Amino acid sequence: MSTLSPTSIPLSQPVPIPLGEVLPWAIFAGLILVLAVYFVGAEEGALSIFSGMYVHEFVHDGRHLLGFPCH
Repeated sequence: MSTLSPTSIPLSQPVPIPLGEVLPWAIFAGLILVLAVYFVGAEEGALSIFSGMYVHEFVHDGRHLLGFPCH
């Protein structure tokens, strides 16, 4: 009966991910984040893209949760 010591188990090495594969996804996630912050924080009044208060009411609780004043 042979026993394996911790040194006899091969360790896996991390594989580096090229920056060219990560960068497009990071830019996409950043744009989605900026768009979400815009809709939660600034979509009302003079900066409004959509008329009415529909977007404001949809993100109203998130606006208060993140500390944006709205009324």
